[in-house]
Amino acid sequence: MNQRPMRVAAIHDLSGFGRCSLTVILPVLSAMGVQVCPVPTAILSTHTGGLGEVVMRDLTDYTIPCLHHYQQLELDFDCVYSGFLSSVNQIDHCMEFFAAYPHGLAVVDPVMGDHGKPYRTYTREMRSRMGELVAQADIITPNLTEASMLLGQEYSHAPLTSSQAKSMLARLSEKGPANVVVTGVTLAAGEYANIGYDRERNAYWKAVGEYVPVSYPGTGDIFASVLTGSLLMGDSLPMAMDRATRYVELTIKTTFSYSPDPRYGVMLERTLEWLTHRELPQQYQPL
Repeated sequence: MNQRPMRVAAIHDLSGFGRCSLTVILPVLSAMGVQVCPVPTAILSTHTGGLGEVVMRDLTDYTIPCLHHYQQLELDFDCVYSGFLSSVNQIDHCMEFFAAYPHGLAVVDPVMGDHGKPYRTYTREMRSRMGELVAQADIITPNLTEASMLLGQEYSHAPLTSSQAKSMLARLSEKGPANVVVTGVTLAAGEYANIGYDRERNAYWKAVGEYVPVSYPGTGDIFASVLTGSLLMGDSLPMAMDRATRYVELTIKTTFSYSPDPRYGVMLERTLEWLTHRELPQQYQPL
């Protein structure tokens, strides 16, 4: 019997250099046996993290005609996964994609900022309307900066206690998504972790990683992609969190050992094979 692989519509930007967004999403999910159909929201020469004046072309007028073509072809998607959006209209376009595939997993990576600051391309209106897209999601994967934005609270550099982390996750879930994962959290116990909440089971989880003193672009995209692929292949939320945490940690450590320019992103070309082994995640813990 001819069974097709799981299929994802990935609504993200395409940055030509710097290893982020679709240039890492495509190989990561493909290595996991998932077919990726890219729906680019914008094309950029590089990512926007310190590589000079970026050449950018907005593709807002592409998204809906693309959706209509897929509908004419009667293509089915097991997941719609959104990330960086280049205009406020694309928030509506993502919601149309979600509505077109109501049985698919709706994943929203609310790419709005990092290190306590919004990205310069994200307008105030886009940040305020991101809550509408989050409300349509089954799972969201904000970093700590984006979680703070969604909750309308000041970003804090202070480590989170377990009760503070649980409160943040629960309040984000109240905005709509049944599953929430917040990445890059420093906990008061001295751990650097990705934390998650499964509302259906009322369960809080953490996947602890080893801190490496460097920051690379694209690691959030890689984490969310591995998480998505794991969920599509049947992993539980904590298993998927752990698989994504382990892969990102492996790839960061591998890259760090070669000491390249951090702006160039992580060397996932040397680690993709790990994703094909389907190791059983087992290092997740209750939060």
